[in-house]
Amino acid sequence: MRLLVAGVAAAVALLAAATWVALPLPRGLLAPPAVASVTLEDRNGIVLRGTRTDAGSLQRWVSLGAIDPDLLEAFVAGEDHRFYDHHGVDLRAVARALAQNVRARHVRSGASTITMQLARILRSSAGRRTIAGKMEQAFWALRLEAHLTKQEILEQYLNRVPLGQGAVGVDAAAALYFNASAARLSLGQAALLAGLASAPSTDNPFVAPDRARSRRTLVLRRVARYGYAGADALDRAGHEPLIGARATPPFLAPHFTSRVLQWLDTTTVARAAGRDVWRTSLDLPLQGALEAEVRHTMRSLSDRGVREGALVVLDNNTGEVLAWVGSPDFWADSAGQVDMVISPRQPGSALKPFLYGLAFDRGYTPASVLPDIPRAYATSTGPYQPRNYDRRFHGPVRAREALASSYNVPAVELADRLGAASLLRDLHDAGFRSLSHSAEYYGLGLALGNGDVSLLELANGYRGLAAGGVWRATTWRADPPGPVAPQAERRFASAGAATLVLDILSDPAARVPGFGIETPFDFPFKAAVKTGTSHHFTDNWAVGVTGGFTVAVWVGNFDGQPMRDVSGVSGAGPLLHRAMLVTAKRFAPGDLPSPSGVGATRLRICALSGLRATPECQGQDLDEWFLPGTAPQQECDWHRGGAIVWPAEYVEWAEQNGRAGSQTDVPPLRLTERGSGGEDPGDASQFQIVSPRAGDRYEIPPGIDARYATIALRAATASGERVRWFIDGRPVWTSRWKLVPGRHIARATTASGQSDEVRFQVNDVDKVAARP
Repeated sequence: MRLLVAGVAAAVALLAAATWVALPLPRGLLAPPAVASVTLEDRNGIVLRGTRTDAGSLQRWVSLGAIDPDLLEAFVAGEDHRFYDHHGVDLRAVARALAQNVRARHVRSGASTITMQLARILRSSAGRRTIAGKMEQAFWALRLEAHLTKQEILEQYLNRVPLGQGAVGVDAAAALYFNASAARLSLGQAALLAGLASAPSTDNPFVAPDRARSRRTLVLRRVARYGYAGADALDRAGHEPLIGARATPPFLAPHFTSRVLQWLDTTTVARAAGRDVWRTSLDLPLQGALEAEVRHTMRSLSDRGVREGALVVLDNNTGEVLAWVGSPDFWADSAGQVDMVISPRQPGSALKPFLYGLAFDRGYTPASVLPDIPRAYATSTGPYQPRNYDRRFHGPVRAREALASSYNVPAVELADRLGAASLLRDLHDAGFRSLSHSAEYYGLGLALGNGDVSLLELANGYRGLAAGGVWRATTWRADPPGPVAPQAERRFASAGAATLVLDILSDPAARVPGFGIETPFDFPFKAAVKTGTSHHFTDNWAVGVTGGFTVAVWVGNFDGQPMRDVSGVSGAGPLLHRAMLVTAKRFAPGDLPSPSGVGATRLRICALSGLRATPECQGQDLDEWFLPGTAPQQECDWHRGGAIVWPAEYVEWAEQNGRAGSQTDVPPLRLTERGSGGEDPGDASQFQIVSPRAGDRYEIPPGIDARYATIALRAATASGERVRWFIDGRPVWTSRWKLVPGRHIARATTASGQSDEVRFQVNDVDKVAARP
């Protein structure tokens, strides 16, 4: 009776076990880890950075077909040479293990198959080193074998097996120990990894190299015993170095990759994709070259109190980030990990192009004359009196010159006419979301960049100008999976207005009055350039736009300490110049859009009044672009009888600057006061110095290398004789003289004895006002 009961019970137990084994595997049991380690590559496939999982392990999933055959054979030979013959439990190995354990009177062998090891990894309860734990492993192994092929079991195991030092899976271990991948390993390397499976902590080559070598030898013997390799291959494998020359794990473009990991962590699509290798848009060779340029700039400006710099490069067509330098040194003790590509600061005059773009869409033209004269504006905090960087007023200035030379006073006047609220809306449409306060908060100072924006926003805004006034988001990815969805876009300026702005910013002649003849903004290709400096010289910006790419740079100090005598020309300008040239070596600059492409036509105008030129404007006439329907119809009436008839609002300014009745425009080298000595001789019948004139006062342009601040030396003579020049008694052998602060005497003589002498003065301007 007892035998019957026992038999029935055994049958029921077997039936229950068989039923349990036949049940489908739990949903999600075999899914790759939800949070795997991530590898970031540059656009060329170069590894930038790898990360660990949240549990602190390195883990990368690879398909069985991508794993080196030597690795498969080493694991099968070393861990379970009858893997392809059993059904999850190797009864012969169990019998052998029992005999060994009985003789040793302790557990020496567990007879675990690869399938049982996988069961232990998948089911934590089956990992207990008890009889019950072994039984659970065995049953789960049978269940896995009932539902999976041998290939599927092996792929699951090789991607989940712990191999020491936090490496999970053969690919992560290959990268850790050999700087390689599981797809390409030598036989010796494969044997070492297989030897780690049984004791990854104690047999680790970093911890116990002798034990690791012994385990590798054991695996190689088993590989030989089961016929997986020949004698020559085994001999070479036994003499291989234990581990490869372990390079420092890549941690390149640190600010960029840190930001990408944040985006991945917060993006549902990225998490759902389940990818462990992401190819970014960054170009590592360009990145390395520009990092060096930023460091070079910091060294060259260190004596002026400049410690930090940043830079970003965008592809105009795709919006891809090509380079991203957040600071000179990510590992610096003092705030090296601050990322100035995304940290908002005041951009100064770098926002002016968007103001002028708005104006062009409201009917203004590059020839529109704006007042650069003293004026006070009523604000909630009292009267606001804007000043230019050079502390001068320039009278009537055309919009082209006002923008290119970055005058502050005309910009504030324009903002007052258009409205700060309209400008703020336009900036929001251009992507400047960091401007989170109201228009009342910023006031007219918004035209001069008194609101905080990021370098990335600034670069993408200028990229929008190159795209014809359309904002599109940037991207860090070079290989979006599947079909590319239409990119969200938002128009903030008409194509005509955007093109005129870029045409002005790429006009070297228009920027001469504000920046001098020679600047860092001259390139062997067409480029639109703008600078900006915040109040008190704490932030210095420069942006360059070509048809193909946009480069934006920032220099300053993270802690807000002011720089000393650094402007857009002397600070960010040289860095921008070198960065543009370096970028152009790897990415074609392309062509900026032409005004003719948006229907603009050229018309001869008066450079002073902005109206249609007449014969009396001769010498002060030039060509200007006009969008359809915006060309001036009125002829210039400012020039009459060889003199200028100033409009009422400019009369006081003209008188104060010695311009009343004069037809000579203000020279670009900052002649601040015209002397009374001498008029231009009508027929040159008398030998006379005409430049400089007696009593002239000049100022050295702030922020410009003094080598480029010069005045012409000219004299009128009827004989055409050669003129010799002396400044303060010293001969000058060129036709231009470099300005030197102080009072000076210019003397001109000829061989026939004619001579003339004038006195003039050069002032050193007080460099305090906010720079464009």
